[in-house]
Amino acid sequence: MKRIFFTVTNDLNYDQRMDRICDTLATAGYLVTMVGREKANSLPIVPKKYVQKRLRCLFSKGQLFYAEFNIRLLFHLLFKRMDAICCVDLDTILPALIISVVKKVQRIYDAHELFCEMKEVVSRPPVYKIWKRIEHFCVPRFVYGYTVSEPISLEFQRMYGVKYEQILNVPRLDPNILPPGKQQYILYQGAVNEGRSFETLIPAMRNIPAILVICGDGNFMQKAKQLVEDNNLKEKVTFTGMLRPEELKTYTHDAKIGLTLFENMGQSNYFSLANRFFDYIHAGIPQLCVGYPAYRKINTHFCVALLIDDLSPEVISMSLNNLLANNVLYSAMQAACFQAREVYNWQEEEKKLLSFYRRIFA
Repeated sequence: MKRIFFTVTNDLNYDQRMDRICDTLATAGYLVTMVGREKANSLPIVPKKYVQKRLRCLFSKGQLFYAEFNIRLLFHLLFKRMDAICCVDLDTILPALIISVVKKVQRIYDAHELFCEMKEVVSRPPVYKIWKRIEHFCVPRFVYGYTVSEPISLEFQRMYGVKYEQILNVPRLDPNILPPGKQQYILYQGAVNEGRSFETLIPAMRNIPAILVICGDGNFMQKAKQLVEDNNLKEKVTFTGMLRPEELKTYTHDAKIGLTLFENMGQSNYFSLANRFFDYIHAGIPQLCVGYPAYRKINTHFCVALLIDDLSPEVISMSLNNLLANNVLYSAMQAACFQAREVYNWQEEEKKLLSFYRRIFA
């Protein structure tokens, strides 16, 4: 049986995409190990079909964290048997490249995003310069790879001549999920990071007769809480923090409207196809979404979202109020969600994943 190692820098308990990938491959008979990060507040690992390992670091953020984690990861992997290594995003690509050369095993790049084009990277020129050099050196050496959207795949091909496959980050289809009714709250789920439009979303809530629930954590959390304070919205905005996937699923199914908002700063956001977009679809929740290419393409076939290009508080509040008040529009979008999830689901995407790894080991 072939042994595959996956490397990430996050806490393994919350990564739904990697759980689906590793579970599918383990079920198919591969010996799968996922290596991630252990934080000071990390909860115990939930047992899975695959092996999970978390590395504890002295530093928790910034360049020192990435340097320390990559060194620890490199030495950890040196003593492991494997037939392939897959790095997830750019922040673990150097150890994966070195290990693949030393051990003479296949290397794969799983690009969730255009890492160098994220707002928190592209807005910091010295940081951008470091990561761009790493990307320029490593990515052309990863012939095999896959990513979450067609625009990202095309961008890698344009920049580095590599042709990566598209494997969507979608939930597994559960035909029994039909929520009995929606509560009157608006849901944002995912990383609470820079570039996610909280600067305009939170002030917009002053003119919306509903509660905003924010599920997640990230580098913008403290600023988001300060925005709530500054706008006197403590009664209208709730933060849950990080939730396990099964807990998050409950919040998703009970919500009235979902949010998929990104600032158009950095191509990573513009070319994104976020997992929350599909999570809302599978829960039958119409959403307010940015009109970027990947979302617009899907919405052309299944009108599951109200698309906007202007992320001002005025446009956000007007659009959300429209979804809350227009029952005809809401019902039509909800019906489109139930149709779309029959097309965009993990049962379909895992076929492409398994085919990819069969070719890798052929």
